[in-house]
Amino acid sequence: MPVFVEVALPVPMRQSFSYQVNTEDEHRVHKGIRVKVPFGRQQLIGLVTDISNTCSLTPQQIKSVIEFLDDAPLLPDSLYKLTHWAARYYFCSVGQMLSQALPVALRKGAEVTANSTTFFLATPDGKSADLDTLKRAPAQRKVMTLFLERALTQEEVNALELSKAALKALLERGWIAKEVRANALDLSWREELTLGEDPHQLNPEQAIAVATLNQQSGYHCTLLEGITGSGKTEVYLALLESVLKKGLQALILVPEIGLTPQTISRFKHRFNVQVAVIHSGLTDNQRLNAWRQARSGEAAIIIGTRSALFTPMPYPGLIILDEEHDSSFKQQEGVGYHARDLAVMRGHLEKIPVLLGSATPSLETLQNALSGRYHHLSLGQRAGAAEKVRQGIVDIRNQPLKNGLSHALLNEMRIHLDAGNQVLLFLNRRGFSPALLCHECGHLHECDRCDAFFTVHQSLGEIRCHHCGNHYAIPRQCHQCGSTMLMGQGVGTEQLAEALTKEFPKYPVVRIDRDTTSRKGALEGHLNAIHKGEYKILVGTQMLAKGHHFPDVTLVGLLDVDGALFSADFRAPERFGQLYTQVSGRAGRARKAGTVLLQTHQCDNPILRELMHKGYGEFARGQLEERKQALLPPAWHMLLLRAEAHRPEDADEFLNQVAAILPQNDNCEVIGPMPAPMDKKAGKFRRQLMFQTKERSQLQHSFEVALPQIEALPLAKKCRWSLDRDPQDLL
Repeated sequence: MPVFVEVALPVPMRQSFSYQVNTEDEHRVHKGIRVKVPFGRQQLIGLVTDISNTCSLTPQQIKSVIEFLDDAPLLPDSLYKLTHWAARYYFCSVGQMLSQALPVALRKGAEVTANSTTFFLATPDGKSADLDTLKRAPAQRKVMTLFLERALTQEEVNALELSKAALKALLERGWIAKEVRANALDLSWREELTLGEDPHQLNPEQAIAVATLNQQSGYHCTLLEGITGSGKTEVYLALLESVLKKGLQALILVPEIGLTPQTISRFKHRFNVQVAVIHSGLTDNQRLNAWRQARSGEAAIIIGTRSALFTPMPYPGLIILDEEHDSSFKQQEGVGYHARDLAVMRGHLEKIPVLLGSATPSLETLQNALSGRYHHLSLGQRAGAAEKVRQGIVDIRNQPLKNGLSHALLNEMRIHLDAGNQVLLFLNRRGFSPALLCHECGHLHECDRCDAFFTVHQSLGEIRCHHCGNHYAIPRQCHQCGSTMLMGQGVGTEQLAEALTKEFPKYPVVRIDRDTTSRKGALEGHLNAIHKGEYKILVGTQMLAKGHHFPDVTLVGLLDVDGALFSADFRAPERFGQLYTQVSGRAGRARKAGTVLLQTHQCDNPILRELMHKGYGEFARGQLEERKQALLPPAWHMLLLRAEAHRPEDADEFLNQVAAILPQNDNCEVIGPMPAPMDKKAGKFRRQLMFQTKERSQLQHSFEVALPQIEALPLAKKCRWSLDRDPQDLL
């Protein structure tokens, strides 16, 4: 009897595909293994989701599986259930969701397990060699010095970006040798856990939180709402200790790669266990190795960004999401899944606790905590001897500004710098200046493919669009009138850092944004230098706002926040509240008192006043009430349909036809179609349609019924369209 398999492939079609199994391979068939199959003119790697003896295709249509890549399922049952649930929830194919759950190397056909590891180590000749003979070969000397300290794996050699030429020369000299060692599984941490340092003394609030969390068994979701600097990480560490002592693994998700170095070092200092790190800054092989360590149980702790959510754990014990409010937990490209929501679902499927930590919880999580769906724990006092920060508003109406800085802020900076402290200036705009302005005719140079202005990048000698990546050399003449009097309008981080170097020549300035940290290891290098006190003035974008602990920063200045107070996005006030609170939290984290100054033209703005006088907790609860009255998430549930086309009428007409298919009544609302806040991007016109329902199940059912009809619309092929469930961003 023939055997057929259903295969989920990484293609956007919401279906699986049938293939026949060759007789000699029938004994290898299992659900959840990878297979290579023909698909059109190409060959794809997919996962087997079902096995049967019948197939609806004709013998002429059916194709055979080319190759079986595994002998056993890749993922545990709980992760299969999670990907199937997520595929249905986010209206995508199981193949697309499964491909999110696997490291890139496995999607390309790499081996699941590694039987051996390649090491480079110093030979006896190398250990007795005189390094002074390498005076004229500094690269070889540097590499040899490392090998005299310890042996390095091939992955470590790649990660340290050691000179390949130097490595080759030392191998030829016979000073180092290559050795392949068989891998032995080390699970000793499950028998006995040893600590690398003594735990800190918990304050009463932290102790109560840890005791409460340790009493829970099975699935529980808890929000740990702790003000900035209240010691949430210490609670995580105490909780981890009890989980690891039971021989169970923990998965910790952080929002940014930038937070991982400091999180990893905290955990490695406390626990003598293997820590697997998974984020997009690693090579495919490095991510695969971390995934293997987690899957085999060797890694007791797995730390990673959004995609690490799907890492298999044979001994699951706990999932922690640090800074759970952060928007980078939501994927914007491709399948728009939210790692926080899927982490909660994974905890539910694996029957383990989930802890969501934040000083500024998202309104969705806060509502779940206030309604009793999640447990709610609070930390209201700063850890150690840290004092509450002093807050102030600098009204810059009619004030002269020097490179975006008021006299009041400059004077305050001088006081803090002269006292030997560090100052952090936050400006959420990278580049030299946000726009190029003609001083004669007033023309602002706009991207020819988007409704956005070019940003000037002086050090790169170019103007660049931050939306589509379009870039040109900085023009010498105005495109409108031909004048050569061109000037940057507004201040970016690059210009601000340059101006501060001239203003405070005695105090070194460091700039941290996406432009200065794009090189591997650059961010860690900057952060280490800040901690050593090598830099006194820190200038940065949101990258500096998240979770970093700078004990010597006593003054934080927020520049140009007015734009964040006026936005087409209903989430803008919530985002501003989180940003203000997080940036403010970088001040006065040790024994030194901290000050936060905010420059604004809107000193009477009610959002600002409420945040400063009542704090984020009360502000967020007020926002929840406003959302409920406006029938907006999280009170109602939203699905956003985006369409883009070369002709705006095609996108409009398509979304009008979609609106006609969707139900509209007291419990279902259709808003649009309307232009996106950025009407034109990368040469295409963008329109959007919102579908909202009172109940989540209603949205799921209504859209599942409508989706086949939408896909069958002729205009669906003329537009590029996408779905965004629970959108975090209306741009």
